[in-house]
Amino acid sequence: MKPFTKSALSVAVQASLFSAAIGLSPVLLAQESDKDQNAKQQELETITVTAQKRSQSIQEVPISIATLSGEKFDAIFSSGDDITALAIKVPGLYAETSNGRAAPRFYIRGLGNTDFDLAASQPVSIVMDDVVMENVILKSTPLFDVQQVEVIRGPQGTLFGRNTTAGIIKFDSVKPRQDFDAYIKSTAGTLGMLNFEGAVGGGLTDELSARVSLLSQHRSDWVDNSFTGESDVMGGYNERAGRLQFLYETTDVDVLLNVHSRNYDGTSSLFRKNILTPGSDNLNDNYDRDTVAYDAPGRNKQSYDSWGASLKFDFALDGMTLTSISAIERADGGGIGDIDGGNPAEAGPANPDNAVTEDQLRDLEQLTQEIRLASDTSGPLSWQVGGFYFDSAFGVNSIDGFFGATEVFHGNTSWALFGQTSYKLSDKLDVTAGIRYTDDEKTFSVGQQNVDGFALVIGVAQIQNYEPIKVTDDNISWELSANYRLTDKTSLFARVADGFRAQSIQGRDVAFEAPPSVADSETIMSYEIGAKSDLLDNTLRLNGAVFYYVIDDIQLSAIGGETQGNQLINADKGVGYGFEFDFDYRVLANLSVGGGFSYNKTELQDDNLTVAPCGSGLCTVLDPRNAQNLALIDGNPFPQAPETILTLNARYDFPIDSGEIYVYGDYQLQGKTNLFLYESAEFKSNNNYEAGLRVAYINYENNYEVGVFGRNITDEDNLKGAIDFSNLTGFVNEPRTFGVDFKISFY
Repeated sequence: MKPFTKSALSVAVQASLFSAAIGLSPVLLAQESDKDQNAKQQELETITVTAQKRSQSIQEVPISIATLSGEKFDAIFSSGDDITALAIKVPGLYAETSNGRAAPRFYIRGLGNTDFDLAASQPVSIVMDDVVMENVILKSTPLFDVQQVEVIRGPQGTLFGRNTTAGIIKFDSVKPRQDFDAYIKSTAGTLGMLNFEGAVGGGLTDELSARVSLLSQHRSDWVDNSFTGESDVMGGYNERAGRLQFLYETTDVDVLLNVHSRNYDGTSSLFRKNILTPGSDNLNDNYDRDTVAYDAPGRNKQSYDSWGASLKFDFALDGMTLTSISAIERADGGGIGDIDGGNPAEAGPANPDNAVTEDQLRDLEQLTQEIRLASDTSGPLSWQVGGFYFDSAFGVNSIDGFFGATEVFHGNTSWALFGQTSYKLSDKLDVTAGIRYTDDEKTFSVGQQNVDGFALVIGVAQIQNYEPIKVTDDNISWELSANYRLTDKTSLFARVADGFRAQSIQGRDVAFEAPPSVADSETIMSYEIGAKSDLLDNTLRLNGAVFYYVIDDIQLSAIGGETQGNQLINADKGVGYGFEFDFDYRVLANLSVGGGFSYNKTELQDDNLTVAPCGSGLCTVLDPRNAQNLALIDGNPFPQAPETILTLNARYDFPIDSGEIYVYGDYQLQGKTNLFLYESAEFKSNNNYEAGLRVAYINYENNYEVGVFGRNITDEDNLKGAIDFSNLTGFVNEPRTFGVDFKISFY
């Protein structure tokens, strides 16, 4: 790993020196026209973002932001991976899941939530086409026909509201336009990969345009079950999604209708029993990527359906724009998991029902309404004010082979008022201030319990009388930032932001004869300073930030112990600090390098906070214990918070008469990561890495591209998560895949 990293950095340095040498060459100085043309080709394009709900250059926004689009985005998702493929592709951003291609968990600057339940709350907000996706199933909406991804680091409570204490990942799809355009892309590869993506759009009348986008992804089952002797029975999926958009544009009003749906059938995460050895975090000989030994029925199947619609109005007023965004999202489905990881022969026989759970999301409905009024003038003052309403309700059925079926119901209503203003004090200095008031209410109730449960029949469980729960809270969030243009190519920024994550209710343990748990609201105070520069005649973009934050009453999920419980708790404080930087360098007209690095140091601060460690008794707990054998976790890092992330990419193209041949490679390295709240010798990882490669030919005249690609090309087996209640179970990253693809565009 180290030689690879040094080599990549060495290439960048050598290319930089080589480029500088050419720039000083007296021969080229004599060829002014060629030099000017080449210099123009080397310049980086301007990146526009909407992190402050208006279009701005990324270099002008006083927030740490990274973007993905075009070939970089396409390369990451070339093999049809789900949204968690974004993990460690951007400095400071991590993602993982124990729920297959559903219910992802995101972390920014080390802050996230490891809760695996379908009712989990997260401090990283997912916003798709201006609509917040609050439930974890909505967060797994597949990505296709994407214009740009924005990773907005740090609290965003003023404009985007509660549950954004870590930041936001914002996705914008390609919108309709009057000009006709279309594309078709097909992919075939290993593991039975067969993917299709396409879109077509254009003007229907002088004022109305439309766009249809479609996605189909397939992977065959490729994992054997050695316990039953079956071959190729797990690991595959079928994903179907579509989006229809209509855009109506006049001088005074724009109206955008977005209707979308998803149908997914696949396999839950594959838990693998005893793939770790006591005292070590290395995968042992029990691990075989192509095989599991499941003693339970169900084959870890899962399926989800969802659909939604949004309607956005932009009304042009006198020096102002009035925006209204109304949206509805619905989803249901579920999956089954053999959570103890199966029954390898050396472990002896097991009860097939003991460690199997099934979770079903019932009738999720989310309604949102946002209205905002924003200035639309060229003066030094700009502002926006608005209101937001959120309403969500759904049920969760948890089915356990021993306890039976239990249903619980969650409700959430929230409303907010917000405002933000920016003022240009001089040609060099802008200041921005914002404030938001939020009122949030959550409800919880229990329906049927332990239906047909064996535990109820034999008398070791009984129906519990849990009263409905209602919790409310309100909060004022604010931010203050400044952006100073040191030169016309370099700016410095500073930002102080306060954020709010609303109170949470977790009722999963009701299914296992334990009461629901409630976590108080958490608040964050974040400080950051940074710099953004376009250097070397706009061929090098270098952006960086240093940050420090304190979270009061940080919400945590205490997962594990002998009962594999899932209880919400609050720690007194959580502290994080570090830095991140991103760079893009057009070394030559046909050579680009980019990437970045982040360092995140996190620490829980609560002298008395304890959790139940390692229910199996097989792991080596490194924390001190109290008299009840609970682990004291004061001083521990946040769970699933990589201390460092390094990402590098490079593109080199060879011009030919009909177009170009290019090579694109990317590499990511994940530093020290603790999987649970407690620390142990087994449940951690360090120096996990993956690499990808793509070689393609682009034909300019006929607008098509054909390529070959590989993801995880060195076939790394990286531990991503674990389950500790009965053994040393783990789950790992996606396998190596290779494929070929063809894309043709029409204009």
